[in-house]
Amino acid sequence: MRSQRGQIGTKILIVILVILIVAAGWILGSKIMKEKQNEETAVAGEDNTLNSGKEDKNIQIFQGSNRPIAVMIDNHNEAWPQAGLQEAYMVYEVIVEGGETRLMALFKGADLEKIGPVRSARHYFLDYAMENDAIYAHFGESPQADSDIKKYGMSEIDGIAEDGTTFWRAKDKVSPHNAVTSTAKLLESAKNKKYRLTSREESVLNYVTDEVNLEEGQGAVSVTIPHSQLQTVKYEYDEENKVYERYARGKEQADWDTKKVITTKNIIITFCDNYDLADKEDKGRQGLKNIGTFDGYYITNGKAIKIKCIKNARDEQTKYQDLEGNEIEVNDGNTFVSICPTDAKVIFEEGLGSDS
Repeated sequence: MRSQRGQIGTKILIVILVILIVAAGWILGSKIMKEKQNEETAVAGEDNTLNSGKEDKNIQIFQGSNRPIAVMIDNHNEAWPQAGLQEAYMVYEVIVEGGETRLMALFKGADLEKIGPVRSARHYFLDYAMENDAIYAHFGESPQADSDIKKYGMSEIDGIAEDGTTFWRAKDKVSPHNAVTSTAKLLESAKNKKYRLTSREESVLNYVTDEVNLEEGQGAVSVTIPHSQLQTVKYEYDEENKVYERYARGKEQADWDTKKVITTKNIIITFCDNYDLADKEDKGRQGLKNIGTFDGYYITNGKAIKIKCIKNARDEQTKYQDLEGNEIEVNDGNTFVSICPTDAKVIFEEGLGSDS
């Protein structure tokens, strides 16, 4: 009898242990599943907020987790017309040697078969590539740019150092104004170099979806910006489409392939001085005094307001504020940023035949 009772007790104990093991497994499994779901929800939440703008998640010009790509664009008159400018969410224009300007176009999630002509790097453009967390594409570089690219560990793609497939020469322009690339080729090169292809950085500009009309601003249906004696840019407001058409040196700027005029929704002007830079090649290259607080303008929808442009370090984002110290709201659309000398005589026209 005792033997049978012992056997029964053992069986009961085994059954209890099995039940406890199953229960523990179920609890552990439930916990793991719950943690996994929470993790997936958190990741999804992060993805939904990536690059969604500082206020509004419905911004169209700057969205998604793709890391921006910054491309140096030749702006010599023999390089005109250029390809890709219209699809850039921001384009920076800054003076280089000889009174010329060079452009840096920023793309995010774009799919373009031709961008260019691509030209060489200048060191102060790195500041604006870094503040946008961008992969920096160029075709050659100045000595200072080469040094600073290494110093800051830039994710760069140099056409001269590539294998001959990332960039190619267009046949309808002459060298050195005919090197072009594509977003697919740049991304392929970036992957091969193991660069990070996603970004969690917010946009430099505070985009909003509600239309910004600058009711208290001055009239700006035409804006003339003299970067130098050689390069003067003019923007003419298209009231019907609420964008500005771009002109340079008296010529309408058009896309290389589509032939359509280049337009922009927003214009930002920053007044800061350039200076002659002494480097070993002695080609009259320039430096830029762009760290600090500078006067400027924000222009959109036929109006302009005075602003302050604040950049505290080369790798920090520029802050654009109104004269009361509030971050300006920027219309959801592409932006051309003109960085020009403090003595530049910018002309605003309120309407036909009126200057201010």
